[in-house]
Amino acid sequence: MLHSLLSLTTLSSSSPTSKTPTPNSLSPSPTPKPLYLKFRTSYRDNLRYLRALRILDPATNNNKKPPSPDTVDHVLATVDFLKSKGFTDPDFTRLAFLCPHLFSSTFEPTDVAPVFDFLAADLPASPEQSRGLILRCPRILLSDVEFCLRPTLNYLRQLGVDNLSSPTNLNAHLLNTRTERLREKIGFLRRIGFSHEEAARACGRLPAIFGYSIDNNLWPKYIYLVKEMDRSVEELKGFPQYFGFSLEKRIAPRHLHLKERNVRLPLNRMLLWGDQKFYAKWK
Repeated sequence: MLHSLLSLTTLSSSSPTSKTPTPNSLSPSPTPKPLYLKFRTSYRDNLRYLRALRILDPATNNNKKPPSPDTVDHVLATVDFLKSKGFTDPDFTRLAFLCPHLFSSTFEPTDVAPVFDFLAADLPASPEQSRGLILRCPRILLSDVEFCLRPTLNYLRQLGVDNLSSPTNLNAHLLNTRTERLREKIGFLRRIGFSHEEAARACGRLPAIFGYSIDNNLWPKYIYLVKEMDRSVEELKGFPQYFGFSLEKRIAPRHLHLKERNVRLPLNRMLLWGDQKFYAKWK
């Protein structure tokens, strides 16, 4: 067991006269006590290691029954598998917090091998990019390649969304979004007056739109645009980035500020300037 080397070294240093056993030197009838002590020390070291990684909760050290040796071995096998894919010790705290199932006794590391193959071959992403995407959305490891990941990638590419191998939060969560949810945003844009081609271009220019709630984000901004700001959908077609700004903190305050001064600006000039430049220009 790789994670038990430290404990074995400790045992060896505590017995200066002991020698490394060889097949010829092993006693045919070893006494059980030293073997029992070796096993217990190794098991405790492995528990400490998993607690240090925060895969096991350190707070339950004395208050909860620890997992069995077989379970510990299983979790360590998962750790070793992920390390072979480029993950390091500091990564496991985040993985365990966001997706604890990865370190359960029912999880099989070989089940997620197709996901790594997909990221490397279909995307394609380098090992470091794959690691970055998974760290930002660990549940991508639990997604089915054929029914979720590959159809989503193909759909995003059809819309013109590119550079998906870049390890950003947006890309990681987009790849782990089923096509049905992506099509909902296209459908919303169609309902407010976009053609399919215009909706596809808008989503390609603002892929973050796929993560926005229709009821709580997109629809209120659309209503404010046409009702309060008295603007048309045509302006949205030219500047879909409008949906990426906060209604309460950016859109409404600036609209009201300009309205008081009887000034009307294109959406991009109204929203893209920083606060200092905007309010200095329109005092």
